[in-house]
Amino acid sequence: MAARIIDGKAIAEALRATIRDRAAVLKAKRGIVPGLATVLVGEDPASKVYVGAKHKACSEAGFRSIEHHFPAGLGENELLVLVAKLNSDPAVHGILVQLPLPKGIDEKKVLNLIDPAKDVDGFHPLNVGRLMVGEPGPLPCTPAGCMVLLEKSGVPIAGARAVVVGRSNIVGKPAALLLLRRDATVTIAHSKTKDLPKVIGEADIVIAAIGKPEMIKGEWIKPGAAVIDVGVNRIQAPGQEKAKLVGDVEFAVAKERAGWITPVPGGVGPMTIALLMENTLLAAERT
Repeated sequence: MAARIIDGKAIAEALRATIRDRAAVLKAKRGIVPGLATVLVGEDPASKVYVGAKHKACSEAGFRSIEHHFPAGLGENELLVLVAKLNSDPAVHGILVQLPLPKGIDEKKVLNLIDPAKDVDGFHPLNVGRLMVGEPGPLPCTPAGCMVLLEKSGVPIAGARAVVVGRSNIVGKPAALLLLRRDATVTIAHSKTKDLPKVIGEADIVIAAIGKPEMIKGEWIKPGAAVIDVGVNRIQAPGQEKAKLVGDVEFAVAKERAGWITPVPGGVGPMTIALLMENTLLAAERT
């Protein structure tokens, strides 16, 4: 029996509708309009697409969108001055510095300067620490989106054996912590993991975030398992005009074994922006 396809687009749209309603209530009752400031340095095509999508989402949610776009030659000190200014601006509730930054700018220094209360990406060390010890704070958007997909799809999490493939600070590690928070038994697998097929084959939940196209073979998936594929990889076969988007999991085979699975595109991607909107709204509600 084929897996149930988790429609991330539909789940994200429902969440964004709720966010829009809450934003309208916040404006009516307290006169507060959630404000998201984005900072883009350089002309990276993918980054420009991501930032554009975030501004569109702001408009649809009734948020104030503040865009700062600079050439790649922007100096680090100028960027730090801007972040400090945004920290002190009461109309800005969320600050998002689009990564990667050009060479010559210390990403860690920039991200660490963002006011933790306005860190809607959840990357500040203080917020990472809060996640680690289970205290309230903004959650990294993509891992939080993965959890919403599992919950809305009715996937049992408590007591489940979960494997997170990938150990990045942005997805892998926080995803593991969020699964632990929900009482899953968690393994983080990575490039040095021995017998990866066996490790994945024992998992009731697989979150794939390794960034390698279809590295996780469908035959490795335990029958009935839930598969959340974070990977977005462009591959172009000889003779094809357009590149094809694929995940980190071999979808065609995996969907015949899994109980639930996210497609690429249309799975995790829409949830990332929805959770960014929610983090911005929560920051505004706390003011």
